[in-house]
Amino acid sequence: MPLPLAPLIFIVLPLLEIAGFVIVGSKIGVLATIGLVIASSVLGAILLRIQGFGILTRLRQTMDRGGEPGRELVHGFMVMLAGLLLFLPGFLTDVVGLILFLPPVRDAAWRFLKRRLHVVDISGFGRGTRSSRVIDLDEDDFTRDNDETQRRPSIDHDTRF
Repeated sequence: MPLPLAPLIFIVLPLLEIAGFVIVGSKIGVLATIGLVIASSVLGAILLRIQGFGILTRLRQTMDRGGEPGRELVHGFMVMLAGLLLFLPGFLTDVVGLILFLPPVRDAAWRFLKRRLHVVDISGFGRGTRSSRVIDLDEDDFTRDNDETQRRPSIDHDTRF
């Protein structure tokens, strides 16, 4: 039975990040290390915004053309993951996050995942279950009041429907 990776990641990754802080802090100083961590978080937010809007635009264009949006969805997920990794404090996660922001790396990951993923189109979900008849009512034809003293016509009391 294989060892689950999640506990290993939650134990090893923080230890590696702490070691990275100690090494970088001993070389450039504590304030510069803190500045780098803050700068990487700001950079992650900026890159996430810029590349995220670009991916949303390409996703919309692909959908408008009737194409399969799998590539753009995977790229969008990887950009979100990259932004999250840059936002987390630590130099190891920053390096992985910056690498994920590179389009050639995302394309390589897409080529790897394309054979293993299948995108299902659910845009037609629920079609055909509703009647195509539309009832257009004026303001005087419908009321939500439960007061029976008003004698305005209501859709509930109209025998035609």
